[in-house]
This record gives sequence, structure tokens and C-alpha cells, in this order.
Amino acid sequence: MASLFELPLDNSFVRELPGDPIEENRRRQVRGACWSKVAPTPVAAPALVAHSREVAALLGLAPDALEDPDVVAALAGNRVGDGMAPYAACYGGHQFGNWAGQLGDGRAITLAEAVPRAGERYELQLKGAGPTPYSRTADGRAVLRSSVREFLCSEAMHHLGVPTTRALSLVTTGERVVRDMFYDGHPAPEPGAIVCRVAPTFVRFGNFEIFAARGEHDVLTRLADWTIRTHFPELGEPGPEVYARWLEEIARRTARMVVGWMRVGFVHGVMNTDNMSILGLTIDYGPYGWLEDYDPDWTPNTTDAQGRRYRYGHQPRVAFWNLVRLANALVPLVGEPGPLEAALDAYPDALARGQREMFAQKLGLTEWRPDEDDALAEGLFETLRVVETDMTIFYRKLATLPVALADTTADTTDTTDERLVAPLADAFYAPDAVGAGERARIAGWLRRYLARARQDGLTDAARRARMDAANPKYVLRNYLAQLAIDAAAEGDPSVVRELLDVLRDPYGEQPGKERYAEKRPEWARHRAGCSMLSCSS
Repeated sequence: MASLFELPLDNSFVRELPGDPIEENRRRQVRGACWSKVAPTPVAAPALVAHSREVAALLGLAPDALEDPDVVAALAGNRVGDGMAPYAACYGGHQFGNWAGQLGDGRAITLAEAVPRAGERYELQLKGAGPTPYSRTADGRAVLRSSVREFLCSEAMHHLGVPTTRALSLVTTGERVVRDMFYDGHPAPEPGAIVCRVAPTFVRFGNFEIFAARGEHDVLTRLADWTIRTHFPELGEPGPEVYARWLEEIARRTARMVVGWMRVGFVHGVMNTDNMSILGLTIDYGPYGWLEDYDPDWTPNTTDAQGRRYRYGHQPRVAFWNLVRLANALVPLVGEPGPLEAALDAYPDALARGQREMFAQKLGLTEWRPDEDDALAEGLFETLRVVETDMTIFYRKLATLPVALADTTADTTDTTDERLVAPLADAFYAPDAVGAGERARIAGWLRRYLARARQDGLTDAARRARMDAANPKYVLRNYLAQLAIDAAAEGDPSVVRELLDVLRDPYGEQPGKERYAEKRPEWARHRAGCSMLSCSS
């Protein structure tokens, strides 16, 4: 176990890929380069709010490493350790379906790649560390509210079992950052913060798109070859066939990630191609949100409110659209689109297989029988929308129903319907307003489900254990994140830390922590940060 300054470091991205020959840190178009050298901008008074002990251990850091003021200074950008070669990466992307040209790391600066063990590599990246050549008109900083959300959600998703980038630390800067939170012409100063993000690589689809769009095929080839050799070595030496197999693997990983999102009710909010990880990791936690009431058309992003391109139910299709954009960027490497088009078939196959497995797990079924279970799933989606229903609580309560209740099939009286539906009452936002008609519709699906579950022959306890392992009790509800932000803004880090601790065990019961599993309170229904968010951070 070591200090941050004692970690074995590497800088393969900088060493092996072409860099920007201009070292002046000014906004500009960067040509023919994968990265630009840039140092973090020091801040006035860095202070540690919270850190992930799991990520610290992953990096090989000593348990008390982040108590060192010098380490906190480094995580705020005030100190660059020996062996670090800070840079910002060049990439482009499609934003809301349109090509946006050069984007790049406008406020993220990678310090180095930690190599704690053979075969492992983790980029240490500071988000909010100051301007870079890719900052365009922005200041390169991040505010506390977005930083708390990114820090907590990165770790929450990991413990939920969803592929994700990680977060080592959350540091306040002692400075104010001016933001127009609602884009309504009323900018205001907010506390600044920096998150140290951690991932094997932060390379994304847009890294390849920019060089294909510019016709810089030599740079495109070098980047693809480095990515395969460093992060996909099992595919073999780069070449046309390997490039196609690589896209196939990216497609499978992307499908696995999206299935994870759908399972837990996560909505990314801004699935632009520059926010899609080449490793199939959830990346760039901006205006994301969690489904409170089940609504497949909900988007957390105010910028997306009209078109709802990135709504919950549309995420699987958007991911495929983004993969097609990546495939187009890789055509110069292969010479023809055919092999890449064939590789893309891996996505719908992996998505369909993953969704079947996911729903079998969520419903506690030992296997998915498409002929009957596909209709059961469609009925489930309709049931979740009969009345305003909290999806997370619904699944946890569903697991408590004994299959013996299926014996009531022949009895459809109001009394029996009420008995069936009553255990789900906590999942309804207005349980007292559920009338006989709505109750009958919900009870009808419950009878079908319990009869199907009974066919598997599992005990109620065994079925509940299967369901509880797939359906979290604790997720980073939007209002919980806002409460943590409010406290941190007042100088109280305890809510962030306690919430992080709860999110470490999302599937456990955690006696005494039940308040973190409660559905959205009415005061949070339309409050900023609890319902929809802007990209302003």
C-alpha cells in the first residue's frame, strides 16, 4: 500500500500517440494529435469532502493516503507528482444526433495511468481542473452540485453491478464558479469542486470520429492500434479482421451496459457519442436521473425535454445509433463497410439475450420462456403505468408475494384484488387513490405472474432471494443526491459520506437506513435537481 506519489505510473497514451506540438493553453482547433499537454490550474483552498475506499484499494493506496494534505492538493490540481504527464484528449462527437465537430476534454485533465499490478491500468483524471485547449468558451471548472452527483453515482453504479467509470475523491476548491443553472439569463456563483475519476481508459467513440471526419487516417490507425493492444490484447495484433472483431466486442459491452441501466432504472440523459466509452462503461455523469415513477418517456435533461431523444425507454436504440457512428469512423481501417456492418449484429443479439436474462432475474424466474414470458413482460410494463408507481419499490415488494396467492385465480372479487395488491401499496405515489378498476387491472397481472412463478417450483424464499439480488432496494434517487448537495454546500460532508456508505450495499436490507429507500417526497416532484437537470455544471 502506497501514497499517491509512490504509485507505479505510466503515460502510454502520451508516449505512444501523437501529441499537440503547441503547448500554449489557449482554446483552438487541434489537428493531427490525440492529446494536448496541459497542467491543472491550482485552486485556493482544496478540502477533501469524501473518497472511495474501494477505489483507493484498487489503486494500491494506503487506507490513510487521502488524509495527507499533499495528496489532497494533487487531487485538486495544485501539485503534479513525479512521473505524471498531464494532458487533455482530443475528440469529437455527435450531440443530439448532429455532428458537433471538435469537443475534447474541456475541463478534464488526465494526470497519469496508475499501474498497481501487472495487467491493470487506471487513468487518474481530474474533472473540473481548469481550462484546456478544448474548453471552447467555458472555464474548465465544475460546480459542487454536479461533482457530488458524479462522485456518488460512479460508485453507486459500481456497487449495483453496472459497468462504470469510478471516482476516487471529491474535493472542494475554496473558489466560486459562475453558472447559469437554468439557462435563463440569471448566472450565479456556486461552490467549485473537482472529482478524481478513475477508469482503465476514458477513450470514447468520439476519439475515433474526429480523426475519421478530418481524414486523419494515420492518427486514427495509431489510436485504434494503441487501444486494441492496450485494452483488448486478447483480440490479437491489429489489422482489418481484428478491427471488425473489436467493434463486435464493443457492441457486446455496450449492450451489457445498457441492459444494466434498464435493470436499475438509470437514465443517462446525454448519450452523445462523445459520452460513450470504448470499454462499454457508463461515463460522463451529467444530467442523469433515476426513474422515480415508471415512465419510459422520461428524460432528466432539460435540453432534451422537447425531443426526448435520450428518454429511458429509448436508450437501447440510441446506443445502437451511436455504434453505427463508430462503425462509420472505422471504415477507413477496414477498407469496406461489410465486416463492420456484420460486427454490429452483435449488439441486438447481446441486447435481446441480456434483456431476457435481466427480466428472468428481476421476476425470480429460473429461465425465460419467450412464448409466454414476453407477454408477461409487456403486461408488467402496462401494470407499472396503471397508477403512478415507483419502479424500484415495486420490484422489491413483488418479491414478497407468496405464489400461493395464485390460487385466487377463480376469485376476482374486490376483496381478493385488495388482498393481492395491498403488499404493493408502498410503491404507489397515491395509494389511497387507487380505485377498484385500477386495483383489478394490477391484480389481474399479479395472478398471471404468480401462476407463472409457481411453475418454476422455487420456494418463496428462494424466489425472493433471486429477485432481491437483481432489484436494488437503494439507488441514488434524485432527491437524495440533492439533499447531499445541499449539506455539502453548507460545509457538511456527512450526508455525502453516509449516502455513499448506504449505496455500497444496494441489495441488502440495512436496518435503520430505510429512509434512503423511500420514494420521492412531494416537495421534490418539481424541485431543481430532483426532477430535471440542465447540462450546466
